[in-house]
Amino acid sequence: MAIVLITDNVRRSRPLIEALQNLGDCRVVQLDVDWNKQAPATAIVADCDFTDLSVARCLKSLKDRQDITQKVLGIAYRNSNKALQTAMALGLDACIPFYTEPHVVVAAVQNLINPNDGDLNAAMRRCANKAATAVGQLFESAGTRGRIDLTAVDDSVDPILTALEDGGLARWLNAIEAHDKATYQHSLRVAGLSAQFATYVGFPDAQRRRLVRAALVHDLGKSQIPRELLLKRGSLNADELAIMRTHTTLGYDVLRASSDADSAMLDAVRHHHELLDGSGYPDGLSGDGISDIVRLLTICDIYSALTERRSYKPAMASDEAVKVLQGMTGKVEPRFVRALDRSLAA
Repeated sequence: MAIVLITDNVRRSRPLIEALQNLGDCRVVQLDVDWNKQAPATAIVADCDFTDLSVARCLKSLKDRQDITQKVLGIAYRNSNKALQTAMALGLDACIPFYTEPHVVVAAVQNLINPNDGDLNAAMRRCANKAATAVGQLFESAGTRGRIDLTAVDDSVDPILTALEDGGLARWLNAIEAHDKATYQHSLRVAGLSAQFATYVGFPDAQRRRLVRAALVHDLGKSQIPRELLLKRGSLNADELAIMRTHTTLGYDVLRASSDADSAMLDAVRHHHELLDGSGYPDGLSGDGISDIVRLLTICDIYSALTERRSYKPAMASDEAVKVLQGMTGKVEPRFVRALDRSLAA
């Protein structure tokens, strides 16, 4: 899918650009764009001040070349009711207020391009809500009781796999952006990436389920890390880092005290920060001492962390995150990095 984003402020539009990149190729242009030199696009999204006459000129020149869009013109505006009225007067297909979250803009673009996708997007959101609720209950129980019931997590695994097969990774990532707790988002993102990877490389069904199950709980120990530490902006000092690193063993202890935790889950929770050269934690495992399921989960965990937007850092583009992983020579499994890269484009 090819999308063109018109913006009068690239920095302001950055979160929207990152969200639209989940749909496909997102080309960013400014108001002085020459539409005759632009390749056709599936959708146009304008993130502009529509009361500015230069925006009206830009959109008029776009309308003069009708073949620039194959299906729809999607518009997000950033200003007052006057801007809305102006945008509507320009004959745009859709107008969305400036405070709309990027994932909602993406969903609107999808629905405008193909209205029949509405049911699929709704099903994806229901699945994401169910999985987020399960992970939330898991974290709450682990933090207050020190033990968990994995039933809700188990009930989320097959719907996640089905959602990924039916709607694809991009829709899943967009759906889970609706959840405001970063730790839950991260667990759901890693589960989706793991499912995408496992499906791409042809894992048997039972192994895919074990992997997604482990991904959903891999950061369980963070339920017992002080909230102010989890939300801290910027780098952690040595003492804070030492506390943060205990989340692997804390999560392992909680799982071990709970029923129905299989060996893959225990391995993933304790060892997802181990590295092949022995420089990871908590046990300093290396080489063959690290299982394939942990090697794979570690790569998905790192990729997800790099590409997530946080209050203290911008999201890294997918190709840049893959390059970081490719540069971790001797620390992560290179064949899995290559496979993840290919699976993201599948």
